[in-house]
Formats: sequence, C-alpha cells, structure tokens
Amino acid sequence: MEYLVTMTTHVPDGTSDQAVAEVRAREAAHSRELAGQGHLLRLWRPPLRPGEWRSLGLFAAADDAQLEQVLASMPLRVWRTDQVTPLAPHPNDPGRPAKQGATEFLTTFTIAVPEGTPGRVVADTEAREARRTKDLAGQGHLLRLWNLPGQGRALGLWRARDPAEMQAILESLPLDAWMTVQTTRLTPHPSDPGLAASGRARSPSSPAPLDLPPEAGHLG
Repeated sequence: MEYLVTMTTHVPDGTSDQAVAEVRAREAAHSRELAGQGHLLRLWRPPLRPGEWRSLGLFAAADDAQLEQVLASMPLRVWRTDQVTPLAPHPNDPGRPAKQGATEFLTTFTIAVPEGTPGRVVADTEAREARRTKDLAGQGHLLRLWNLPGQGRALGLWRARDPAEMQAILESLPLDAWMTVQTTRLTPHPSDPGLAASGRARSPSSPAPLDLPPEAGHLG
C-alpha cells in the first residue's frame, strides 16, 4: 500500500543547535536507507507559515502496522506528529516517476454527480476523463493518481509550469463541472528520493538538510 503522510515537527524550546543538527543529520541518513528499502518514495515541502516545519511524504508499506514501524524508526519522530492518509489504486493512475523541471502540485478531487444525471452520461464522461488523463500523462503533466478514503475522492500528483497552467489543465478535465478541487503547490525537498532518481539530488555522501525553518532559531 501507499500512504501520504503529513509530518509536522515541533522542536522543544531550549533545544540546542547541536542537538537539532545531530537529529537532522541522522534523519537525512535514515531517509536514504528507507528509500533504498522501498519505503520512502517521495518527499515534498508544502507551503509553510513563518516558523513552521512540515513536510509531505509518500510512503509504501505492506500495511498500517508496517508503516507505523517505518515512521517510528525516523529520528525526527521524537519531535514530530504524523497525519497518515491511506491511498488506494486508481484505474487511471499512470504510475510515472518524478521528472526534472516544472513545479509539482498535489490536487484533492471530490466528485459529486448531479442528482438525476443519466447513467449513460456519467459513463461517457468517465470514459472521456480516462482518455484525457492518459493524454495528460503522455504530455508529462499527470504523474500519479490515487483514490482517497470517502466517496468520489481522489488525489493527483501533477507537473506544470506555474499555477495558471495547472488550473488550465484541471479545467480541461471532462469531470471538471462535477468536481471541487484543492490544489497544493509543492517545492522540492532536498532528501526527496524522486530527485535522486532523476539525477538532481546531492551525492549520498553529502547529507541533505531537512525542513528546519530559519525563523525557528536553530541552524538558521
């Protein structure tokens, strides 16, 4: 199974810069180990408020229990709270890897078909949606697609030049009229295994910094 994990870290007041640096270094090293084991697939930074330390991770595990073991093994867990969202396979998922260039976005879709819509109209719209997502994957815009818990909910991972292009892509989807969409612009995380796979990451011998905001006062 795959999981999206929102990881929020709160460093206790009074923690020394040296202690934070040591935990960050161990976290970066362990993240590489988890990536090598196939558990950590991607890491991103979502939009952050001043002083906030948060990241999003795409993880793979056999089940919830194994995922908890993986998360508990991470050094930053001593200061971190994790929000886990299980992801189910989507029939239109292209399963594309990370690529260089462009900005990545996560989109949460909620589809509500208007009451009274004929079944043949729904089936035709869904078929056109499948064709359109295949086209967008071929153009390098759609990387991944999952079903989320709840009726008519899905999560997409996209690439676009900017928010305007992302919005135009979403509006081109046949299901657009029936969807509400929440879009999150992502920024690269230096420990992202996807960056390593695409040749953009640091050398494994050079630990990458993690998400410590300068405003927190540690290692600014």
